[in-house]
Amino acid sequence: VQLQASGGGLVQAGGSLRLSCAASGRTFSSYYMSWFRQAPGKEREFVAAISGGGTIYYTEAVKGRFTISRDNAKNTVYLQMNSLKPEDTAVYYCAAVGGRIRYAAQSYDYWGQGTQVTVSS
Repeated sequence: VQLQASGGGLVQAGGSLRLSCAASGRTFSSYYMSWFRQAPGKEREFVAAISGGGTIYYTEAVKGRFTISRDNAKNTVYLQMNSLKPEDTAVYYCAAVGGRIRYAAQSYDYWGQGTQVTVSS
């Protein structure tokens, strides 16, 4: 599986961005698709995940503000980010893993290249 993330940018606090991650391969729907982020000097952290059937998981810090979704027909996963805060500033990565939900970055098999999200105060 090859992943291509896009949609990052610079936005003011309170604004919104939508990230997309396009995947190659015919077995997209069988993977858990996730978003991680990594801020400067910090470890890569789990943000959200969605199963092939649509079960969703969020880290507490983004609940109520971010929405993950997927379109299996288009092999694409999205992350709608609303009410953005300066602490959301990071490089955002999409990732794919088979089997079951994983929260640790080292458990993921496939990664996109990352897209920068910068939220100004």
